[in-house]
Amino acid sequence: MKSLRLIALIAVLSTTAFAQQTQKPFEPVSGQAGKDVVWVPTSMALVDLMMKVATVTKDDFVMDLGSGDGRNIIAAAKLGANGLGVEFNPDMVALSRKLAAEAGVADTARFVEADMYEADISKASVLALFLLPVNMNRLAPKFFNLAPGSRIVANTFGIDGWQPDARATVNPDTDCESWCEALLWIVPAKVHGTWEWPGGSLVLEQSYQVVTGTVRTGDGAVRIAQGKMRGDEISFIAGGLAYTGTVKGNVMEGTATTPSGTTTWRATRRP
Repeated sequence: MKSLRLIALIAVLSTTAFAQQTQKPFEPVSGQAGKDVVWVPTSMALVDLMMKVATVTKDDFVMDLGSGDGRNIIAAAKLGANGLGVEFNPDMVALSRKLAAEAGVADTARFVEADMYEADISKASVLALFLLPVNMNRLAPKFFNLAPGSRIVANTFGIDGWQPDARATVNPDTDCESWCEALLWIVPAKVHGTWEWPGGSLVLEQSYQVVTGTVRTGDGAVRIAQGKMRGDEISFIAGGLAYTGTVKGNVMEGTATTPSGTTTWRATRRP
């Protein structure tokens, strides 16, 4: 009886060992289903362009939501940045960690298994993404809450109502056959509200980086034109003056220019 049990145990162990030896390593397949989006790899030519467009440096903390095989984060780490990829598929997370180790950047390119919609992105200075419009639109409120000046660079797909601050397309001689455009957004400071300055007020409305509103003085009200935010920098035209300035919390200040000269201005947001 003991010999039969021993033979059975050896058979089980042998079968297990054989299965482990014959099991193939995980290999992702372009178009494979994911929790919120299918996985299609960004070409390395576009990855490099995205890093360039976003001006990624060693001072950045780069995040990728739905990071797939980790190529965006690994590319950022090779530039000296610290990065974090958020990926729901545990096999992809394991593969990303393996590829980061092989690239020699495992200490600065990290990956976690998590839901991209639940991820804390508040510390990111750069987001490097390849998501569908439905994903980008759902994440837009979180994007808008990033620190002014943070950069969002994405492969091809944008955000409804938020026009890119820059676009770039890879050289047609590269390996990129489809999804070959990088889009860049600079997260704007929030300037909506009423701002007071000597002799009047500035009432601003905001849709991402586009600013509209009215300049009010004792002589009446003038609508502003060409209002735009780029990070913490504001510019607009009103009453024949071209305004430029910098926003710091509830204070903005800068210069106003006419053909005859330049003057300084300062405004404080009303509580």
